[in-house]
Parts: sequence; structure tokens; C-alpha cells
Amino acid sequence: MKISYIKITLGAFLLSIGTSCTSDLDLLPTNDITSETVYKTPQGYKQGLAKVYAAFALTGNSGGTGSPDIPSQIIADEGNSDFLRLYWNLQEITTDEAAWTWQNDAGVKGLKEMSWSAINPIVNGLYYRSFFQITLCNDFIRESSDANLSKRGITGTDADNIRKYRAEARFIRAYQYWVLMDMYGNPPFATENDAIGTTIPKQIQRKDLFNYIESELKAIENDLIAPGQNEYPRAEKSAAWALLSRLYLNAEVYTGTPKYTDAITYCNKLRDANYGLHTNYRELTIADNHLNTKENIFMIAYDGTNTQNWGGTTYLTHGQAALPGDLSGTNGNWGGLRHSQNFVSLFVDPSGSTDVRAQFYTTGQNKEMSDLYTGTDGYSSSKYRNKTRSGAKAPHQDLAGNFVDIDFPLFRMGEIYLTYAEAVLRGGTGGDLSTALSLVNQLRTRAYNGKTTGNIVTNQLTLDFVLDERGRELYYEAQRRTDLVRFKKFTTGAYLWAWKGGTVNGRSVEDKYNIFPIPANDLSSNPNLVQNKGY
Repeated sequence: MKISYIKITLGAFLLSIGTSCTSDLDLLPTNDITSETVYKTPQGYKQGLAKVYAAFALTGNSGGTGSPDIPSQIIADEGNSDFLRLYWNLQEITTDEAAWTWQNDAGVKGLKEMSWSAINPIVNGLYYRSFFQITLCNDFIRESSDANLSKRGITGTDADNIRKYRAEARFIRAYQYWVLMDMYGNPPFATENDAIGTTIPKQIQRKDLFNYIESELKAIENDLIAPGQNEYPRAEKSAAWALLSRLYLNAEVYTGTPKYTDAITYCNKLRDANYGLHTNYRELTIADNHLNTKENIFMIAYDGTNTQNWGGTTYLTHGQAALPGDLSGTNGNWGGLRHSQNFVSLFVDPSGSTDVRAQFYTTGQNKEMSDLYTGTDGYSSSKYRNKTRSGAKAPHQDLAGNFVDIDFPLFRMGEIYLTYAEAVLRGGTGGDLSTALSLVNQLRTRAYNGKTTGNIVTNQLTLDFVLDERGRELYYEAQRRTDLVRFKKFTTGAYLWAWKGGTVNGRSVEDKYNIFPIPANDLSSNPNLVQNKGY
């Protein structure tokens, strides 16, 4: 079956964010079900794990709208409160890759222009969404301690399985703390050792949070299930390796100390585990992409029947400006997402060869983004399509055509190949230039339908080429902002794109925009927090 966790009842975990002085980490049950009843049996623990995972893909407990996890005073429209939609908007709309037409959508105005503040609903929404999932993880980790298992009489194989669940919850918590570190720098911090409702979280500095995430991932490595042996889409050892490779690639940004050798080490672990490339790039983001087991490392699983919400890959499929429903496999487009001309130009090949990754929809669209909020300015994308590789309808598509089945790759092997190449070019040891070139050319051979016409030679493999190749390979996969920051091109004048800084040709902005502000309402409720510099 495609998704394991959606088959498990989630009603036992109806939770909402509180608004007391403990702020973002103060989550209390809204019904009469307690931990003693939820975690009474091994099945109860699996239900708890289900909610931990489902927080990636759901916005509440009613499907679509009706019972949101994040209260309306933080983000008014539940449809905008999905983790991926919030994260994707901050990673993509702020860059050359994407713009959104509807400036009246709360929080959109100011993202492309790099003029956001500490009251922006999207900036605030991701912060609270990440902490919502962290709090679920903390609760599960606390309840699955050896002492609690013993108290509840859970032993043997059942206890061993729950210890694996606990390692998965620790991985998801580490991932969300990585998101907060990357996006906000110095967030508040709490673990399972901090009691809900009684502890005001202290702020952790970015370097210290880096060390915590690194230590957590290494501590759980041997507790996670081996690659290819877990239920889909649950985390395995490979997910921890992938996150470590990304952590180390960006270590100089986070701590001031490069760790490119470590990045190569964990890329090699994934290569040695027989991960590789799926043969067809255009099948990476379609309705049956869960079958791409060779390339997929860790996915957010979406299901058009069981994980209905207006974010996630539903947003990435419907949201494209002008893309017709017969192509997207939906009931139509929302006229929103568009590429800048600067990003489109990355796909211009002097040889005239065609890169199949350039999945642009151009009918009725202008290439130039002369107006930021005009839906016909900028090409659209057909990268996300709610159809199977045979062209059939999505297997779990709802009859109305609203919600999609496409799983989202938080980590896939295409990224790992490019991480290896960049880490080698930046001086990391444990790899070599010839292997880096081979990995990049494997990506490009796939991109050119199995032909070597797009392949490069050694002197063409530069850091600037890798950045452009990451754009071509990983676009619309919520990686671009982090990449541009690492290359010192996000806020500086080293690379300009349409509407960067709010001007049609782009301009540099203050370097404070390399991270986002701590939400103003969290600052007011938690005296331990200090705002990021410049906000």
C-alpha cells in the first residue's frame, strides 16, 4: 500500500497550539483522551507514530479545512498552513524559481520583494508548524521511554518495535530542528525532558543547534531500520544519512566551520547502500512516484483520498498558472505559480539539445515577468502531474479532482550526487573529481533522454556550474533559497533576478534577509527570546 500511516486512526491526537506564555511549544490535548489511554497498547504507540508522520501531510483533523492544527490568529486560512506549502513558499518564492500571482494571500506580499517582517503569516506559520511537529515528537519520545514501556507491561518484540518508532520520531524532530536552524537561525528549543505547559523554552544559538542535530542523527543511526526494510514512507538509516549530508554541506553557513569531508562521507554511505537514479526524470514527481525506490530516500506521502489539504503537492500541481487540467491531472489551475525569466535561462543549452527537466508550460504566458502579480507574466511548470507513468488517472484521486496523490521528495539521490560534487570542489576529502564528474554526468545523461550530448568535461565542473545544475535538477523541490545562501547569492548583488528586492531587474538587499525573523508574538510571550539581528 502506498501510505501506511493514513490507515491508522488519528483522532486520539486532536491537538492545538496553545497561546500561553510557553507559546509555540505549549501543546495541550483538547479532549478527554490521555497518554495513559493512548499508549496503553503497542497499537496505541503506532497510532501515536502515525500522528507524528501525518503532521507532515495534514493541516488538521477534518481533511482540507475544519479543525486546524495551527490556530487562525497565526495563519487565518488553514489551506495555507500545510508544512510543505509554508516551507516551499519561503524556499522558492523568495528566489528566482517562483512567484505567486495572488498578492492578497496573507504573507505573499513581500516574499519575492525580500521585505518581510516578524508579523508575516507565512514566516510565522512555518515556525509554528515546525514546532507543532516537534512537540508531537517530544511527546512520543517521552511516552516511549524504556521506563514507560516497562510500566505498561510492553516487552519483547513489541518493545523493540516501539524503540524503532522512537528513533524515527527523533529523526523527524532533528529534521524539523534543521528547518528551524536553516530558516530562523536561533529558535527556542525543547526536548522530551521539558514538561509541556510548565517550561518556558530557552533560545538556542545556531551553532549549538547544529551540534545537537548532528549528535541526534548519529545517536539514532543504528536504531533506525536498514535501507529498504521499513514501511513506506517511514524513515530509515538512509534518511539520517541524507540529512547529515545536507547538514554538513551547509555547516560553514551555520557554524563558520566547513565540514565538506563529512558531507562526502554520508554521500558515500548512500551510494554504498545501492541508491541511484530512477531512469526517467519526468516520473519523479507524478502520482505513482512512490515506486521510484532506487532514488527516493525520504518522502512526504500524499493521498488524494486520505490526506486532503490545500497545500502539499496539491498546491504545487493546481497552483501553476495556465496549466490545463488535462495535463496536470486535476480539475484545473489556480493561476498562481510562475518562473522568472532568469531561472528559465538556466536551461538554455548552446548546443541546441533539449533538457527534459525544462518542464515549462508557455501557452498564453510571457517569458518576461514584467509585472510581479500578473498571472500571464512568467512561464508555468508541468513538473508535478497527478497522473501515473502510464498516463492513467491517479489511483487515489478524489472524484472532484481537487486533491493529488503525488509524494514529495524531502531527500532523493539526485541531490546526493550534487552534494558529493560540490563538497569535492570545495575541498572535502574522501571523494575525487573524476567520481564527481561521473555523478553529474549521470544526472545530465538522464536529463537528455539517455544521450551524452549534455555531458560536461572536467574543466566545466565548477562551483557555479553546480549551483546552476542544482537549479535545473532540484527546482520546485524547496532547495533553492538554502543553495543561494550557501553560494552567497541570495541577498547580494552577485546574482540578480526579476523582482529580487522589489525592482523589476532585481537588486541586492540587507544580509539580514539570509534568515527569517522570530515571530513577534513569540517574542512577546517568551522573555527568553532575542530577535534576529536587523529585524
